[in-house]
Parts: sequence; C-alpha cells; structure tokens
Amino acid sequence: MPHRTMTSTTDPTQAFLEAACAPRDAAHATGTLERAQLLLAAHPGVATSDIHAAAVLGDDATVRRFLAADPRQATARGGPYEWDPLTHLCFSRYLKLDRARSDGFVRAAAALLDAGASPNTGWFEAGHEPNPVWESVLYGAAGVAHHAPLTRLLLERGADPNDEETPYHAPESYDNGALEVLVESGKLTTDNLAMMLIRKHDWHDGDGVEYLLRHGADPNHQRRWGFTALHHAIARDNHLEIIALLIDHGADPSRTQEGLTATAMAARRGRGDLLELFERREVSVPLAGVDRLIAACARKDGAAVADIREREPHLVTALLAMDGRLLAEFAGNGNTTGVALLLELGVSPGAVFEEGDGYWGVAARSTALHVAAWRMRPDTVKLLLARGAPVDLRDGDDRTPLALAIKACVDSYWMERRSPESVAALLAAGASPENVAFPSGYGEVDDLLRQYGATV
Repeated sequence: MPHRTMTSTTDPTQAFLEAACAPRDAAHATGTLERAQLLLAAHPGVATSDIHAAAVLGDDATVRRFLAADPRQATARGGPYEWDPLTHLCFSRYLKLDRARSDGFVRAAAALLDAGASPNTGWFEAGHEPNPVWESVLYGAAGVAHHAPLTRLLLERGADPNDEETPYHAPESYDNGALEVLVESGKLTTDNLAMMLIRKHDWHDGDGVEYLLRHGADPNHQRRWGFTALHHAIARDNHLEIIALLIDHGADPSRTQEGLTATAMAARRGRGDLLELFERREVSVPLAGVDRLIAACARKDGAAVADIREREPHLVTALLAMDGRLLAEFAGNGNTTGVALLLELGVSPGAVFEEGDGYWGVAARSTALHVAAWRMRPDTVKLLLARGAPVDLRDGDDRTPLALAIKACVDSYWMERRSPESVAALLAAGASPENVAFPSGYGEVDDLLRQYGATV
C-alpha cells in the first residue's frame, strides 16, 4: 500500500475523521487513538457534529438522531475520503481499540442498515498493491478490527465475505472470534477457506489451524499462489505440532511447489524433525539427487553424509551451488549440527544469502550469522563464529550480526527465546559495538555493551 499523506484541513471534524479511522497506508494498521483524542479534547463539539463522526465513535444514540431527522443520511457521503457512515464505522480505530464502545458500534451499524445502508458498502482502493481492490465494510470489521459481533451482524444482513481482503486479513490475529463467525456463516468459498488456513500459518497459530481444519479447510487445496497449506507452513517454519495437524488431516507431502515436494522443502530448510514426522506418519516422499544429501544434513546423519560424499561427489558440487541459502535456512531453524555438516562439505561460513527472506526480516546479502543472530540461535551463532564467519559484515540493510542480535532481544517475534547469549558471543568474538542501538532497553544486553565500550 503506497503512503498517503494526511489531508491538509482546518476543519476539525474532517481532521478528526481522518485521525480516528484506520489509515489508507501501512495495510490499514490501526495505530493509536492519540491524535483523535487530542482533536476531540480541543473540539468537543466534533463528536456530535455529523453522522460520520457519531458512527466513528460508535455513538448509536446520535446516529439514530441524525437518521430520524433524515433517513437518507444512512448513505450520505462525507469526511476526507467521501465515505458513507457505515464505512466510517467499520474502519474506525475506536472499533478495535476501545472495546467499551463495542455494543454501541453494533447498535449504530444496525440502525444504519435498517435505514438503507448496504452491508457490502466500502470503497475502491486504487492504490492497493499489487492490484487495486475493493475494501468492504466486512473487511474493516473482520480483517482490521477483528470484531466478531459486528462481523456477525454484517453477515446476517447479507455481507459477502468472498472479497479479496476479508478472508486474507481475518486470520491476522490470535483472537479468532471474527474468523469463526466468517467460517460458521457457511458463506466462504472452498478457495477462501483454504486461503484462511494458509494465512494462519503466517501467525503460527495452532489453535486457528486446528479450528479451520475441523471446519472443512482443505490442506491440499492449491490456490492461485501455487502452493498448499503444507508448503506454506514449512516455508514459514511452523512448529512441528502445527504441521502434524496438517498431516493428520490428510495433507499430502508429495504435492509440489515450484517442482519441490513438501519433503524436499523440509530438507532444504534444515527441518530434520519434519522429515522424521513424515516417516512416522508413513507419508514420506522419496528424495532424489542433491536433496538426499541435504536431507542427510538436516537429519544430522554424519554417516550418511560421508557415504554420499564418497560415492556421489557430484551431489556435493550441486549442494555447494546452493550454499548461502542452505546455510542461512539451516541456521535460522537452529539446526546447528546440520550447519556443521554443511560446513564440512565445503560451504563457506561467510556464504551470502543473496535473496534474503523478507517475511522473517532477513535482508538481502545476509549471511548465516546474520540469520542465526536475528532468529535467536545462540548455539549456531557460536559454531559459525568458531568456524570463521565474518563477525562485522553488513547485510543489505547495513546491519551487522551484533545489531540484529541486540534488536532480537527487544523487538522480535521470538519472545520465548530472547537472551543476551548471542550478543555476548559476538562481542567476545570481536564484534564492534559501534553504530548499534544503545541503550537497547534490555538490561543484560546494555551491561554487555558497556563492558565492551559502547557509548550513548
């Protein structure tokens, strides 16, 4: 979504409506109510100045007052984006952030719908990437606010959930109330139900995955993206227990994405645990060529690696052509023994992962040390340092492994793994504390940085 600047206006109601609604950039991230509250404090009359402001605040009494005076107000357009009142209501930041107003929002929406508002209203966002798209009020309720009661009301009044945005964004929460309302409406297509399952793996949400599988989501449905839920779960490094759910519900590891079976994908990400799971469930797919050697590394099977190296040296050559990506993906998944086996086969500890991995925040031109530091894999960090990985090399975003290790302690997905251990190892190996965020806000990390000469 391209950035959109704030509307320049001296009208306090217009300014409030803009501040109080989810922005039209940054994927409609809700943000905060700070600016909207400041505007209300400075101009308290804004709250009841028109039906749009009342809708944004979930003030059903004021919404009803405007409708009683003129029912056509239900579809009147206004505000900085020329939205109707129901669109303002469903994309209100208050809807998500001020749950004390929840019942008022539902009553206000019902009043608007009773007066003629469409449950399929919204707006067409021409600047949406990669393609323009219709942003429905149901998307606002279910995919931005994740508000189950409002989602239910809109569906009961005829909202269609099969747009481009609602099923894609509804899974983006660990609160699955709105998602469950969508599923239990029975209105989702098979394709969109499968998309919701795929998207749940972006959140590593085992409860959400299990719910969707129990309610008919097909783990083998291949959307236009070209992959199934199993492929996506592996690509997103989901936990073993989540992938086991897919296998238990019939996911087929023999399906291919870009020519790779799920078994081959698991091997290339260093997931020996998945290879063992597939064998236990008797769904393992035979591997051929270089993937046999990679799988032996993923399984930490040094004897098999040595045997293949001796008998089929051409497979070592093929593996070395994949060096930077393989080493980084093994490192990111904490397969330290597998990393050691790759290094013994001749992969350089400083091999560059040219493409990077935007999902995990891995920049282009990263090394395995960058990835291990960022993904909180201290044992792998120590091994790479011991094998001569360049300690201060900068990635494509100009970050050193130390900078990433520090950032991971205070701002990363892997909260359960947060530890200063990688920071300590990098500093002990000679990593420069210059140009890193200090103080970091993580006490033990800051103590380490002081010991090695960091200054504010």
